[in-house]
Amino acid sequence: MISTIVKSAKRFATGALLLLTVFAVGANADDINLPDMGSPADALLSKSVEAQIGRAIMRDIRRSGMVVEDPQIAEYINEIGHRIAVQSNDGDHEFTFFVVDDYRINAFALPGGYIGVHTGLIEASRNEGELAGVIAHEVAHVTQRHIARAIHASSRQSMLSTALMLGAMVLGAAGGDSDLVQAGMAVSQGTAAQQQINFTRSNEYEADRIGIQALTDAGFDAYGMASFFEVMSRQDTSSPDSRIPEFLRSHPVTTERISEARARAKDYERIVSEDSASYGIARSRIVVQRFDTAQKAVEHFERESYARQTEIERYGRAIAYQRDGRHTDANKIFDDLIKKDQKVIAYHIGLAQTQLAMEDYAASQASFNRAIELFPRNVPLVIHYAEALLQTGNAKEAHRVLLDLLNNVPPTPAQVRLIAKAANEAGDVAEAMYYMSEFRLMTGDLVGGVGFLREALALPELQEIQRIRFEARIDFIREYMTEEQLKQLQKVRPVSHGERSQS
Repeated sequence: MISTIVKSAKRFATGALLLLTVFAVGANADDINLPDMGSPADALLSKSVEAQIGRAIMRDIRRSGMVVEDPQIAEYINEIGHRIAVQSNDGDHEFTFFVVDDYRINAFALPGGYIGVHTGLIEASRNEGELAGVIAHEVAHVTQRHIARAIHASSRQSMLSTALMLGAMVLGAAGGDSDLVQAGMAVSQGTAAQQQINFTRSNEYEADRIGIQALTDAGFDAYGMASFFEVMSRQDTSSPDSRIPEFLRSHPVTTERISEARARAKDYERIVSEDSASYGIARSRIVVQRFDTAQKAVEHFERESYARQTEIERYGRAIAYQRDGRHTDANKIFDDLIKKDQKVIAYHIGLAQTQLAMEDYAASQASFNRAIELFPRNVPLVIHYAEALLQTGNAKEAHRVLLDLLNNVPPTPAQVRLIAKAANEAGDVAEAMYYMSEFRLMTGDLVGGVGFLREALALPELQEIQRIRFEARIDFIREYMTEEQLKQLQKVRPVSHGERSQS
């Protein structure tokens, strides 16, 4: 066990050092201390430094493969997140919401406005108001600068220790490797030091208060937060085999806190609203993927007769059939759902996908075209359409529609990788390598990013405008590279055509 922890500690320290480069490039780790930040009242990390730390941690989480890339789930969590954030944001905070593939019940906030929500929490919520309540609470932690305050509270430690501690907490919240987390905490001086980073009792109450205000301003029931707290407090943790939900570990819920949340909610007019279709769709997609086998997912949704199911339950049944390869059965359900409500984009996507799986290519193309006309530049729709175009050998059109989309909305690494695949299959190798360079940069690999651009510059068919653009991009990236990275760049091996195709 000790050897495992030591090995993991080395791996963890390597990743954590990425955080430190924003403070002291080239300095020895032992010499790194928190910067002088003025008087105690103003002693906070700058927002730009917070953002850099958040991006570094977020890159590690993405590299772990735990971020849910399903465009329909990702789009929903960002929609509801930004709907809440705009109510409590003073304009100085940028937010990124993402879903972690972990069926433990938890949510967490990172420096720089990154809010992670576990799939387990989405499934555990009984309605959209409860989910919104948790998100509102995490948004408040960001807007009230609780993370910066917590880091500053531990200013007597070296920045290395603080970064390790924060990284260990985040990896634990995101469901990271248990040995890795244990090693990180050991290096960062154990449980006592961790408590200095954990949000204080006053932070939690302040996040509740600010969060409830944002919750109601966004059009949700003020009781949503207290309602979810009550659900958590009733979790049975008395038996030896029971496990305390991760949310309770990082956000202790007491009777007093629930009572205060309910008391605050009474100050607001009661809002009665139905769950959005998007909430039900995202939750259904999570439920279907949670099961070990497709058959178990089907059995789950077939417990109730089709005639007695709601539209969302029927949607869940249809995507369970899709996972089980029963595309004809799924197609009938999607067709029925669209006839009842054409405004739900997920129904159109489902219909077109099942038609494609049944090899009815003309019908699938028609369904996608009709949906694109109704919902232009909808991110999940365009992503699924591009995937279908690639499957049917129309890579050039896939490249075009993705380029149109990603020129208008900020892309995720997975989306950049998809457009790289489309460009490569369409024969536009130079642009494919440019996109792969951007993908590497988004995941923190500056050396790899420059490597792809250099390979692109060696292409004989490269146009002059591309050459100028690629060289300028290399010069820009080099400005942000450390001396060690610049040395690595001199040793980098050119990317082979075979590797490029696989990427």
